[in-house]
Amino acid sequence: MAVKLSRRKLLATAGAAAAMSSFKINVARSQETPIKIGFPVPISGPYGTEANDQVRCAQLAIDWFNQESPRKAELVVRDDKLDPGEAATRTLELIESDKVDFICGSLSASVQLSVNQVASKRGVIYNSISQSDSINEASDFTKYTFHEALNPHMTAGAVARYVFGQAKGKKVAYLIADYAYGHEMQRGFRRVASEMGMEEVAEVRHPLGTTDYSAFFPRIQAARPDILLVVNFGRDQLNTLKQATDFGLKEQMQIVYPVLLDTQRIAGGFDPFEGVIGGANYYWTLEDEFESAKRLNDAYRAKYPDQGVPSAYGALGYAGVYGILKGVKEAGSTKTDEVIAAMESMKYDAYKGEQYFRKCDHQAVQSVLIIKAKPESEMRNQWDIFEILDTQPADEKFLRTCEELGHKA
Repeated sequence: MAVKLSRRKLLATAGAAAAMSSFKINVARSQETPIKIGFPVPISGPYGTEANDQVRCAQLAIDWFNQESPRKAELVVRDDKLDPGEAATRTLELIESDKVDFICGSLSASVQLSVNQVASKRGVIYNSISQSDSINEASDFTKYTFHEALNPHMTAGAVARYVFGQAKGKKVAYLIADYAYGHEMQRGFRRVASEMGMEEVAEVRHPLGTTDYSAFFPRIQAARPDILLVVNFGRDQLNTLKQATDFGLKEQMQIVYPVLLDTQRIAGGFDPFEGVIGGANYYWTLEDEFESAKRLNDAYRAKYPDQGVPSAYGALGYAGVYGILKGVKEAGSTKTDEVIAAMESMKYDAYKGEQYFRKCDHQAVQSVLIIKAKPESEMRNQWDIFEILDTQPADEKFLRTCEELGHKA
């Protein structure tokens, strides 16, 4: 029997059908919207060389995801000018104006804390790619905080154990940049120095962005250390080593860095860096051992043929974005809590072998390389600048415990 519909019911049915059709269209359009990752880094300023390579490598992670996913990702870059206030403003802009889904970036211990605070208050996942001990501590950490970079405790600890174990003498002096990065690295060195019976004979601090180090060297030379531990970054590192070489410090003591920068070594030539030992998260010859390193290097060479190979800090830009997008793939969603759960449980090989985020503090558990700058006579090509002396494996025993960081068991 046929059922007749009143005009009112017919209109209601048609309206419901139209609403459902509109809902499906909106869902489809939502799925077509790019996944936006905000990327605040200090493009201008003393860390600009490293930051610009982070941008290049972060784009490679976007490219990797876009090749494998029907929904595309997009990198939204902002210059934080190496300033915490500027970084907070840019991060807020990325979240509220650009409507990014996630945040990755920063290249300073203090700047990343500012970014983390803004992102966490707004419930946005932030994956930091700069060294910091504080960001994992309970006072700064939130469930939205992830830390892809090494931290000073891991880095300085790995370098110290290697260098102190090889040292012919016990006297140690420090030349450190007087801000959070320098202080936290020094704390890591001192911890191992105490355990291994080293003697501290001098501590000299300098402001960020110092150009003339000549006033600091006489005090260090007078202390007659066997090892000079220098903690600074970017152009500060190159300026220090140029002047230390001119002063003859390398003939008097072993110069050691927690982070020895390939970008500054390439910019400064082999003389200032020759014989200097340090740490690194990555070096391009890992492609001989890891397929993931070769994948990154090949993609970099193809996209940026004039740049050579990815720098260590550039590789962190890749790994930071890769980690977030890997979490999105594992979760099958961009919903914050689902991506957090996926990132907490996943194991991933971004660029140098398997690693994972420790659940209590979201620190990436990963390897640390011990490297030494080669003399010109041993270089096979212009990018063959370091020798890998040793590798500290990815192991939680090299991290501070969750309880030490203030996290409840």
